[in-house]
Amino acid sequence: MSPQAAKAAVPASELMLLREDVHISGVAVLTLNRPHARNSLSEAMLAALGDALTAIACDRDVRAVVLAANGPAFSAGHDLKELNARRSDEDRGRAYFKHIMTLCSTVMQQIVMLPQPVIAAVHATATAAGCQLVASCDLAVASRAAKFATPGVNIGLFCSTPMVALSRNVSRKHAMEMLLTGEAISAEDAARIGLVNHVVEPGSERNAALKLARKITAKSALVLKIGKEAFYRQVEMPLADAYQHASEVMVENMLAHDAEEGISAFIDKRQPKWQDR
Repeated sequence: MSPQAAKAAVPASELMLLREDVHISGVAVLTLNRPHARNSLSEAMLAALGDALTAIACDRDVRAVVLAANGPAFSAGHDLKELNARRSDEDRGRAYFKHIMTLCSTVMQQIVMLPQPVIAAVHATATAAGCQLVASCDLAVASRAAKFATPGVNIGLFCSTPMVALSRNVSRKHAMEMLLTGEAISAEDAARIGLVNHVVEPGSERNAALKLARKITAKSALVLKIGKEAFYRQVEMPLADAYQHASEVMVENMLAHDAEEGISAFIDKRQPKWQDR
């Protein structure tokens, strides 16, 4: 039996990561499905998420991704039981800890580098690496019931890797307050400081994320890819370098078919017909 067939033979309830393709709108919904462990990011969960993102990156039918979760939490972060079990290793777990942190960092960067926009649909608590996961997504919609925290400081493990994504989404002082106190903030406060885009009523966050995704998928996939890549590159550059890079991107974008079509459609007062090229 092939790996694909074997995976298909596993009941969806037993898969730790579910994928649903909404073909009519070109949206892939990835759902963390480890509710008994509060969707903690075990080694297997991270590997499954990484594999799914790799497949989606090459899938021309997918124009946007919604990342959701089942169960009482969006994600509780790293699987601390799995990590702690390796303290009996000869090196006290050093090699395994490094492996997990590298794997997690790779997956977070996959989200940022994915050609398609990724929208988090957060229904409940997202803590530590779970909060990092939300911060790594391009956009986020949260239920009013959701809370966000980087509580590692409370257990003697500063949230250093979640800090990377968090500090690139909110101001330094807001990030430092979350990191130094470990206290949870509400969905409303998360929106106020820029960690999430929209706060909606509990139970409607997935539909709200899908609605936002459909607005995005109506655009040229090529243009979205160009724009997302350029955004993350320029934001790390000094001002002059950012303008130079953005100018070069706009020149190449202007020469693309969809830019020519879109500008012509605007002038002609008609709907553009995208060819994603």
